[in-house]
Amino acid sequence: MLPLHRPLLDEITIGAAAAAVVALVSSTAAHLRISRLRRGFTGLDDGGKSTILDVVRDTAHETTALRAEVAQARADVEAARRDLADALRHVAVVRYDAFGDMGGRLSFTAAMLDDAGDGLVITSIHGRSEGRTYAKGVKGGSSEQSLSPEEQQAIQLALRGSAQVDGKRR
Repeated sequence: MLPLHRPLLDEITIGAAAAAVVALVSSTAAHLRISRLRRGFTGLDDGGKSTILDVVRDTAHETTALRAEVAQARADVEAARRDLADALRHVAVVRYDAFGDMGGRLSFTAAMLDDAGDGLVITSIHGRSEGRTYAKGVKGGSSEQSLSPEEQQAIQLALRGSAQVDGKRR
């Protein structure tokens, strides 16, 4: 073996020491980063009982289940909208004096229609000695039977969404 010079040994020692310091600093930095990551994953973890992959997989399953529930809720809302379109929810009442000698607007016409304008109109005429009530079917906002002006007015108000009108017979 050849004898090594003292200055060369010093340089090799200093280089090895510098490399060791760099390795120590790098490993300390890596350890700190890993510790921060572990602390971050601890919030996602369920106490160490499962891995982060299990947590992600469970979250994906929950997301899929929630999407299915949202799709079902949308279908239910659409079915409710279709059912509601057939409900008699457009209502208007017109009150009037059917006879000139009677006051108090005791006669009335009520229209009850769905979104398509289908339903019925009920008219109650109050006189001194008798009262009469009539019901007529309505299809698309009109009727096969002849309609009085008050009945036509009640149908138009129901289709527009007004609730009640007091008026006089023409």
